[in-house]
Amino acid sequence: MSMISRRQFMKKAVITGAAISAFPMVYVPKSRASWTPRTTVHPNVDNLRVVGISDNRMTQPSEEVTSWKRRDELVNGEIVWENIDKLACALTETQNPKEAWRTIFIKPPRKSWSDTVVAIKTNNILRHKTRDAVMAKICHSVTGELGVKPSNIHIYDNAGPASVKPFAGLPEGCRVEQNWGQISTKMPVHRPWSGGETYCVKHLVNGSIDILINIALSNRHWSKLGGFTMTMKNHFGTFAPLHGHMADGLDYLIAINQTPELLGPIDTRTGKILYPRQQLCIVDALWASNRGAFDLPTDQTNFLAMGVLSPVVDYQVATKFRAERMGWPVDMRTTRRMLTDFGFEEAELPNGGKIIEA
Repeated sequence: MSMISRRQFMKKAVITGAAISAFPMVYVPKSRASWTPRTTVHPNVDNLRVVGISDNRMTQPSEEVTSWKRRDELVNGEIVWENIDKLACALTETQNPKEAWRTIFIKPPRKSWSDTVVAIKTNNILRHKTRDAVMAKICHSVTGELGVKPSNIHIYDNAGPASVKPFAGLPEGCRVEQNWGQISTKMPVHRPWSGGETYCVKHLVNGSIDILINIALSNRHWSKLGGFTMTMKNHFGTFAPLHGHMADGLDYLIAINQTPELLGPIDTRTGKILYPRQQLCIVDALWASNRGAFDLPTDQTNFLAMGVLSPVVDYQVATKFRAERMGWPVDMRTTRRMLTDFGFEEAELPNGGKIIEA
């Protein structure tokens, strides 16, 4: 995807909307389709645009935080909500949060917003958890600005039995799922991974989820996966994670993030996305870590980032936030593949390759 102006994106969005109105049924190919690298995934937002915000007011200072529950108590929810709205506006290059959320989220064909089903992949593992205020703000934006029913929102992470911890402040009726659909449905996976088949959450395989939102944390991980875990690896709680920890784990990570289960239905002839499924990716780095999930976070960083294309979000946050700002090690040979295997180069990134500050 070459650099695209907002005007070009909005023109494309109008054309896309007209096409959906004329042909309201999403064509789901009978044979397995592969996404063509560089083709647009989200039609309304520059796929290479990643925005971030740093604000020490988002959490109260603390010398030592011993639990995810205590970290939630230190979050200033009102400031977090304001900043997430700012991120949405910066991402869509708009001034009005309502317009921003309606630009980010695309209604599925032949459905009303009240019938739309949303899945939110959270990251709840060991001593780490998506912060309440971040999750609540996204859920309230989806219900309040779009009209999605709270009962149609499913918050999940199938990393283990009863793995999703409770969230405060959600719209009444939101479903915090445990072992939701399990990782039990077999599905094919294309190259670069050579394994051929894996298992996935059944609701994504059968297409019952209309919109997928990815809210990840920012911790250290195996160097063969770049040295960090964020939005791409967050889906090791959507797909069978075992393959990702093998020698060819990076190939597996890239391959599952190119599947229609995440990207959306793909045209078998062109490899283009017919309707985007994963429409928003967020990195919750109010706390971030130079250690893994078994240890407490190392730093109270007060940082949030947002984009629409997962590998670009991870590349930008890994290189500009983790490596440049925090000085944490990032395996660049591995991390660079998060761009190149999706068909992009760093020189194409907007804002001189820097995260765009909201």
